[in-house]
Amino acid sequence: MNFLPAIEKEIARQKFGRQPESLYEPIRYIMHLGGKRLRPVLVCLAYSLYKKEVQKIIPLAVAVEAFHNFTLLHDDIMDNAPLRRGKPTVHEKWNANTAILSGDVMLVKVYNMLLALPDKHLKNLLRAFNTCAAEVCEGQQWDMEFETRATVTEKEYINMIRLKTAVLLGFSLELGATLAGAPAKDRKLLRDMGWNIGIGFQLKDDLLDVYADQKDFGKQVGGDIIANKKTYLLIRALEKAEGTQATELKKWLAATSFDKAEKVQAVTAIYDALNIRTDTERKIKSYFKKGLGAIKKLSAPAARLTQLENYFLELLARQK
Repeated sequence: MNFLPAIEKEIARQKFGRQPESLYEPIRYIMHLGGKRLRPVLVCLAYSLYKKEVQKIIPLAVAVEAFHNFTLLHDDIMDNAPLRRGKPTVHEKWNANTAILSGDVMLVKVYNMLLALPDKHLKNLLRAFNTCAAEVCEGQQWDMEFETRATVTEKEYINMIRLKTAVLLGFSLELGATLAGAPAKDRKLLRDMGWNIGIGFQLKDDLLDVYADQKDFGKQVGGDIIANKKTYLLIRALEKAEGTQATELKKWLAATSFDKAEKVQAVTAIYDALNIRTDTERKIKSYFKKGLGAIKKLSAPAARLTQLENYFLELLARQK
């Protein structure tokens, strides 16, 4: 079942606010940039495991997408990112102050949308959402702090991306399952599944940031290298590099003035020599395997479980 048309229709229906236009137009702009709509699709997929009338929960699925885009709007300012989904970021198209304020009101609108939760679930789901939202912020803070730290362990990095990316995928699946009346065991399985798939998804994003085709990726390829982001790739390279490779890598990390394209090319060459791409692909597959392994434990019809499994396999194979 393809949930994207209904999701896009609901996004188009949501105006988020009207005046001043300069406050609300950036929200409509980022929401209409497209993207995979991963989180609302996961809400719908989890719901559809247990019930068929998915249309009724689409507005709540879009609330999760709005929250995700709120985080992107602010993250892009912090990362000084020029592109989002192949288009200028909000702070580039308008300015940083507008992007901050539009993001603030966007979060308020998310809570308004979540007030449509059924009364019997409202308190518990809002509590779960608040926990998730705080963890996303914690993950972003760790991500920024890691940029200036000399060393970051793999364990620290995995925990950071669990917070920054994976917990929202887990909440999306948990939300859909809860709204469908799934048993508690399944709700926990789906949440944990989202965490594992989410970690694998972010690791794949890190890999694509270095190795994707620019015309397909939609963001600046090599942006993590330029910003000295402590991704899994860089952490592994720092662990494996010796001699001249280690010296060269540390030189680029310490450089304050450099040609961006030259730095990306040089660091990527070091990754290639150290087989970092292979290491990362192996790690990605391990987390997807954990997530996929839980599917058969769910108490839902086999055909619906296959639909969820196929969607995760598409995420694993993606090239953008």
